[in-house]
Amino acid sequence: MQPELERELIRKCKAGDTRFYEPLVRAYEPSGLRLAVAMMGNTEDAQDALQEAFIKTYDTLHRFDLRRPFGPWFFQILRNQCRDMLRSRKAKFRMEFHGVEFEEQLEQQPADAERGPERLRQRNDARATLWQGLERIGPEHREILVLKELEGFRYGEIAQILEIPEGTVASRLFHARHALREALRDMKAEYP
Repeated sequence: MQPELERELIRKCKAGDTRFYEPLVRAYEPSGLRLAVAMMGNTEDAQDALQEAFIKTYDTLHRFDLRRPFGPWFFQILRNQCRDMLRSRKAKFRMEFHGVEFEEQLEQQPADAERGPERLRQRNDARATLWQGLERIGPEHREILVLKELEGFRYGEIAQILEIPEGTVASRLFHARHALREALRDMKAEYP
């Protein structure tokens, strides 16, 4: 979503017109769900956390500084919601592999050699393997990898979301990538 459009929608929401919140929800729902699944480990808890985060975001929108980008602020609220839910439920991270996050709809893709059904199956297999590897690493590593590698946030945005110095982002990413590499290597040894 364009930053100008996003700011205008937020202005209208702050003025009390709730219907302008829906486009923000739709824009951030897919990436929010990916982050929540990475943190919660299953789609059902992730959807609950995402819904609660959208509610909390709306309830505190009056405090949002329009000079800042909305995305990192929202993801910080979502991250905190996931952590609160994990603490309160004492839930154990358990990744499920049958959710929509791994399955791309074949009929919506062009049937050329680059995007044909076989290529999509390969991508889905690779994505499932990645998530299995993510399941094996700690939540701190998983979280930062999802933010950087899957969602494409810049270091400054990740620092804001995680509430850490920007220099720490690079260090954590280095260690998270190493942990994931080791997890994938171990998986390959277990299931040759």
